[in-house]
Amino acid sequence: MTPCAPDSPARDITLLLEGTYPFVRGGVSGWVQQLIEGLPEFSFSLVYLGAERATHGEMRYTLPPNVREIHCHYLMDGEVLYELRERPGDCDFFAGSARLHEWFRSPEGEPDPAWLDRVVLQKDQKPGEPARDFFRSKAAWQQISDSYNRHCPNASFQSYFWSVRNMHTPLLKLAAIARTVPPSRLYHSVSTGYAGLLGAMLRQRTGSPLILSEHGIYTKERKIELQSMFLREQQGWFTPAPDRGMEHHNQAWVRLFEGIGRLVYLAADPIITLFEKNRDRQVRDGASRARIRIIPNGVDLAQFAPLRARRPEQIPRVLGLIGRVVPIKDIKTFIRAIGVLSARLPDVEGWIIGPEEEDPGYAEECRALVQSLGLQERVRFKGFQRVEDMLPQLGLLVLTSISEAFPLVILESLASGLPVLATDVGACRELIDGKDGEDGALGRAGDVLPIVDHDAVARAAHALLTHPARWAAAQQAGIDRVERYYQQSRVIDSYRAIYQQTGAS
Repeated sequence: MTPCAPDSPARDITLLLEGTYPFVRGGVSGWVQQLIEGLPEFSFSLVYLGAERATHGEMRYTLPPNVREIHCHYLMDGEVLYELRERPGDCDFFAGSARLHEWFRSPEGEPDPAWLDRVVLQKDQKPGEPARDFFRSKAAWQQISDSYNRHCPNASFQSYFWSVRNMHTPLLKLAAIARTVPPSRLYHSVSTGYAGLLGAMLRQRTGSPLILSEHGIYTKERKIELQSMFLREQQGWFTPAPDRGMEHHNQAWVRLFEGIGRLVYLAADPIITLFEKNRDRQVRDGASRARIRIIPNGVDLAQFAPLRARRPEQIPRVLGLIGRVVPIKDIKTFIRAIGVLSARLPDVEGWIIGPEEEDPGYAEECRALVQSLGLQERVRFKGFQRVEDMLPQLGLLVLTSISEAFPLVILESLASGLPVLATDVGACRELIDGKDGEDGALGRAGDVLPIVDHDAVARAAHALLTHPARWAAAQQAGIDRVERYYQQSRVIDSYRAIYQQTGAS
């Protein structure tokens, strides 16, 4: 889709998207598609931030007609060095940068707007000048050296130096991107992180409002991913001694994303989250409670309620995990649970339903685990499938994730008449057990389990699959809960009101 010219009329809403819609399938991407389709009276522009162009696939969604254009940027593509000769660098710029870094480490009060203008937005800088200074100047070298000596002198300087470069390269690119984003009546970021920081830059540069919707907590998910990468890199090493350089590397990245999150929380109003525990976490991370609104996800009953009639009379002995094959979904616990359960129910099957391309290495590890446990006839890798085709064939939906926010697939399953087993993360407990009062009185729509406990998954699955009356009660509780509290039309109406109040029309 062709980008609009800089002087074209302002769009109603510009969505800022990082590593998700329309190139990656999943809960957040499906939510974005529903939002745009549900609000045809607004025009949308999309700004997509990816990692590297060379590894990027095709769009996974057909853009609705009210999407006017999409702009794609890739933050991890190699930086072009404009010149190789050494330069002195702008000492005032790096002094402001040092003060902003100290605020990241000890965030008291709000950062000086001059730091944001000078350092984050690179205001009044010539194009390419901050990048040239950062990569080639004596001032940059001095700041990196001083920071190393103050904060981590026991780590490898080489590792520290390249970590700093890798962390700052996308930030330099974001400032350049912010100067090219077309006019918009408001900006709406669907996460903190890089997309949220771009939103904060646009808020500062244009004065247009910024809305933030946070499904999962970005910094929490990045911590989990970094820890998973660290543990996998340690596998096979001969020494159990911790890698101090890697630990510092992880801490530095987490601190960066925490600081970015605080900047985004300061710029956004309103901040929208999905459930109460997320709001508490956002407040701890620096958000103003007064700005936060809770809008839970919803499901299109017209799409999923008819699936109930397609269910067979007998409960299928099939457990389905619908999601990306990535470590945060803990596919390995699901596989091990099928192994335990098959000893009691020899005809049971486990279907892993979701794309594998995001982390091919982890997907291969999961396939190797199936082989090593001798479960080739019990565990099926289905790849990406239409969820409406899969749900009627399952006896239980299972989520073994170590982190979730408000899984849309649980709502879709409950609406289709399928009970759910899920780990006690995010909003899974309130979706399955209900909140207090009338919601809780509807009953349990499945079971809530501890993380990384395949025995607990197997026990809970056996209890439901072998007791039809218990399974039917869970089915009815889920249907009642979704129909009463989680209809998609409520979500769309809430965002329509917010867009109208914030100035999109």
